[in-house]
Amino acid sequence: MSELAERFETHDPGEKQVAEKIRCDACPVMCYISDGRTGACDRYGNVGGRIVRMDPLTILDHATEAGGAVVPFVAEGEEWDGELVNTGRRFVTAIGAGTTYPDYKPAPFIVSQEVEGVDLVTVVTEGIFSYCGVKVKIDTDRHIGPETATVRSAGEAIGHVTTGEYGSQMLSLGGVHHLTGGSKAEGRATCDALLNLCNRKPVELTIDGGAVIIVEAGKPPVIDGKLEHRMRVGCGSATIGMFATQWRGLVDEVVVVDDHITGVVSEHQAGKVLGWQDTGIKIIGRRSTPGRYFKVSEPGLGWGGTSISDPLSILGEWNAKKGARPGLSLLMVSTTGEQFAYYELDDALKPVQKPFPERLQKSVGLIEENCEPALCTVLFVGGAGGSLRAGVTENPVNLTRSVQGLTTYVTVGGAPVYVWPGGGITLMVDVTRVPEGAFGYVPTPALVAPIEFTLRRDDYVRLGGYEAEIRSVDDILAKGGEYLNPRRGTAAPASNLWPPLAQLRRAAGNGVG
Repeated sequence: MSELAERFETHDPGEKQVAEKIRCDACPVMCYISDGRTGACDRYGNVGGRIVRMDPLTILDHATEAGGAVVPFVAEGEEWDGELVNTGRRFVTAIGAGTTYPDYKPAPFIVSQEVEGVDLVTVVTEGIFSYCGVKVKIDTDRHIGPETATVRSAGEAIGHVTTGEYGSQMLSLGGVHHLTGGSKAEGRATCDALLNLCNRKPVELTIDGGAVIIVEAGKPPVIDGKLEHRMRVGCGSATIGMFATQWRGLVDEVVVVDDHITGVVSEHQAGKVLGWQDTGIKIIGRRSTPGRYFKVSEPGLGWGGTSISDPLSILGEWNAKKGARPGLSLLMVSTTGEQFAYYELDDALKPVQKPFPERLQKSVGLIEENCEPALCTVLFVGGAGGSLRAGVTENPVNLTRSVQGLTTYVTVGGAPVYVWPGGGITLMVDVTRVPEGAFGYVPTPALVAPIEFTLRRDDYVRLGGYEAEIRSVDDILAKGGEYLNPRRGTAAPASNLWPPLAQLRRAAGNGVG
C-alpha cells in the first residue's frame, strides 16, 4: 500500500473532537488536528492552536536566472528583508496559498500590481479538483495495449488507452468517475497515481492485454522493463518521402517497416519521381496507395511497432516479370532506425542477408538522428467550475465569460494553460512547466492544484470581484495571509512568460484598453 493510500486508510473524518484538537475547514474532510500534527492531506497543521498552511506561499521571480532560489523562507510576522529586488517582475502563485473552502469567502490572495501603467489584479487560490485527470503522451512505436483497454495502478482501474497519435501512444487517466464513482480503493489509487504523475514522480501502470509501463513526466518511458530511447521519425511512407534521395543509386529497394503504414520506395511516389525501377517485390499486407501498405503485422514490440522479429516475414514471392533479378539489393529498416538489415536476391529470387554495407550506414544514421528523444508528457486537465469561481467574484458566471472572452488570463502555478473552447473553464497544463511539488490532494478524494486568474483591475471590478480584498505584492510579502504560512521567492522557469505581461499583451491583442 502506498503512503498516500495509508493516509486514506488511517484517517477517520468522523473522529470525535477532543479538547486538544482543533478543526480544519480547508476542505470537506474537516479533520480534527492535534497540536504539532497535520491533517490527512499533510497540507494543513495545528501550530500552537491555529490552523497553518504548512507549505510556503511561493512568489516567482522572473528577473533571476531560472532554477535557483533567490530568497530564504520568511516566517509569519517577519519583515521582508528586501533580498528579492522589486523588479516589477514578481508573481504571487497559488502554491501554498490555501483554498476558498467552504467557498463563500474570497480567494486567499487578490494581488494588485502595476505593469506598464496598467493596474492588473491576480486572484490566487488552490482549487480542489474532483473533476480532473491527466492526459499522458508516451513517445514510442511499441504496442502498449489495445485502444480503450483499461489502465490500472496498484491493481485498480484508473483510466484507459485512447487513440494513438503520430509516434506516440496516449492514455487518459483519472476523471470524476474513477475518483468518486467506483470503490474506495479505486478512488484512492486514482488519486495517488494522479498526484504522483502531476508532481513528476514515476508511476507504474499496467494495461489490460498489454504492457507494464513506468511513466514519469519529462523522462523516457520504460515499457515491459525496456527503456525507450527515441520516437519514430515518421510512418514508413513519410520515412520513404524524407530519405528516398539518400538511397538513390545505393540500393535497389527499400522497405520501411511500420505497424501503421509500411513504405516501399520503388512503388512510392517519391521513388517514381526519382526514376526508381520496379523490383517485383510483394508485400503481405493491405495495399493503400502506391508504396503504402496497412496491416503488414499485428502491433507489438518488434520492428516499427509490429510483432515481427524477422522483417522478411512480410514479403511474398518476388516477381521476375516485374523486375526481380538475382543480385537485387534490399534494405529493410524500422521507422526509428533501431532495426535494419541488408539482403540480396539469390538465383532463386530469395533474399539472403548480407553484411550491412558501409554505403548505407549514413542513411540509417540519418533516420536515427531525425528521431526525437522518447519522453512521457503529462498534462493535468481540470474543470475550474463550481464553487472555485466564487472566490473570484460574487457572480461566478462572470468569471467564466471573462476567461472565454480572453479578458482573464489563467495560469497554474504561474505556468500558461490551454483553455478548452465551449462551456466552463476546462484547462490543461504541462506539469513540467509548473514548479515542483505544486500539486496536493484531499482524501475526499480529489487533487489540489494552484490556479491564478489575471486581469485588469477595472475589468475585475466590473465582473463583481472583491475589490476590498485587493492587496499589493509588498503587503503580501510583509504580512502573509490567513493561514500564517511563510513566503518564499524562487526563480521562475525560463520557459514561462511573466503572467502579468502575458495578460497585458493578451488584452492589447483583444482590443482592450
